[in-house]
Amino acid sequence: MNEQTNDGWFDPEATTFGDRVAGAREQAGMSQAELAKRLGVKLKTLKGWENDLSEPRANKLSMMAGLLNVSLLWLLSGEGEGPDAPGEEGELSRDVTEMLTEIRDIRTHMAQYVDRLGRLEKTLRSKLKDEAGA
Repeated sequence: MNEQTNDGWFDPEATTFGDRVAGAREQAGMSQAELAKRLGVKLKTLKGWENDLSEPRANKLSMMAGLLNVSLLWLLSGEGEGPDAPGEEGELSRDVTEMLTEIRDIRTHMAQYVDRLGRLEKTLRSKLKDEAGA
């Protein structure tokens, strides 16, 4: 692609949240159904986000940024680290793209488990403290 084609690629002034989600999903090589499944939401929900009919909660937004390999700021505002414009990076085989996507998916789930473990540990400490004082 030529320089002119890439000008304004996901221009923050011209794109909506839904445009950025759809574009980043396509650049990541995922279908709507695949992204919805990885996020744990219904396909209808993801379509609503891409069509700017609704917006995800913070936890899904964070997961989405990780899965699509873009920054949270970029998804929200169009500024920051977004997907490469077409032609900016060499074409990767489908196998490599799938492996990279799976790595991002695992990383996202690991972060969620760390948060969940932290909350559970805090609750346990509180219960132990209560039992020791009783």
